[in-house]
Amino acid sequence: MTEIEDHGEKIQEPRLWRANGWTARVVKNEDDDGWAVAMTPDGRTEPALVGPWTMGRDKKNPKPLDSSAFNTLVKTASEFVRRSEQQLQAALHQSIAIAHGAGRVTISLDIEPDDEHPTALLRAVDAAGELLGQARVAPSFRLSRASASAWADAGFSAEAVRPA
Repeated sequence: MTEIEDHGEKIQEPRLWRANGWTARVVKNEDDDGWAVAMTPDGRTEPALVGPWTMGRDKKNPKPLDSSAFNTLVKTASEFVRRSEQQLQAALHQSIAIAHGAGRVTISLDIEPDDEHPTALLRAVDAAGELLGQARVAPSFRLSRASASAWADAGFSAEAVRPA
């Protein structure tokens, strides 16, 4: 393990800062003549966020990192990661409430991501929390008010939501 990979050590260099669970590294921007800063959470090899970085006074080298800039970068990168996790959570776990019979039914779709064999489970529960039905569906299944109502009208049958 190199010194850079030792996540416990605080570093404060002009192009490399590590603290508060994050590493900021100023790197040459491959797309143009400028500079970029890559924000990587401790324990990860890929940056969570890469953004433009300011040129220094000589217009050739990057502006050195400082405490204020680093703290702003940590706040921005943390917020970006939080929003990304919320979007992933929303995509993997969806639910919709529909009127069915004499009451409300909540239909949920839970996707288990897997690089080789992702799965998804569709479930229906009534207002009392009683399971009305469940079925394995393709991870590409689109949960909408129309698809939920159609499944309810089919008696929550697994065959009604199987791909053709």
